[in-house]
Amino acid sequence: MKVQTGVEGFDSLCSGGLPAGRAYIVSGAPGCGKTTFGIQFLTNGASFGDVGLYLTLLETSDDIVANMSGYDMNLEALIKMKKVLFSDLSPDMEYGYIDELQEVISPELAPSYAPIENDAPSAATVFKEIASYVESYDVKRLVIDPVSAIRFAAKDACMKKKEMARFIRNLKRLGCTVMMLTEGNNVAFEAPQYCTADGIILLESPDENLASTIQIMKIRGSRHSSEKVPFIFGEQGITLEK
Repeated sequence: MKVQTGVEGFDSLCSGGLPAGRAYIVSGAPGCGKTTFGIQFLTNGASFGDVGLYLTLLETSDDIVANMSGYDMNLEALIKMKKVLFSDLSPDMEYGYIDELQEVISPELAPSYAPIENDAPSAATVFKEIASYVESYDVKRLVIDPVSAIRFAAKDACMKKKEMARFIRNLKRLGCTVMMLTEGNNVAFEAPQYCTADGIILLESPDENLASTIQIMKIRGSRHSSEKVPFIFGEQGITLEK
């Protein structure tokens, strides 16, 4: 079974859509369209009855909704209908006592690890948050923005890959089709999220003189194009140019 992304022209590049129940990386530099791609994925699913969850770890959900208001996606109505949900794990903007305390503790007196307010959430914390939404609302589509803001305990590169693989495996057991957004000007295939994801979609916005492009780097279990395809930001979001 495949799910359609709702990004005009994209699904034809991957034989009709993305294999359902798998985890995909959407990578690119800031401003290249990752959030737009993710929101289109959720709103399209909502139109077919799939409840979608957007879990944000850096930007506030209010800012994301405001930034998407210029598109004709019917996002606010879908939110009111509880067809598109937001979980906001982004940092609190206000500085607190712990922040002030960290500034006056000398390195010699500081403990080996002193968590500050709004420390990056662990993979287990993020998973539990997602699982609660899946149980309560039967979520079928999930966007994590960005996956790089999740704290993985391992420092060894091999162990990080294992932690990421465990995180993704548990997400897939929930029955969701997952999109994990991450920043990067090009794909570093040694990074844990790239090695363990079922697919990689790369968005590029080189400069004002060159067209923005989208490229499918891999999709396990599905034939797909590997060419760079130009796209524009249209009335309904990202639209691939023929």
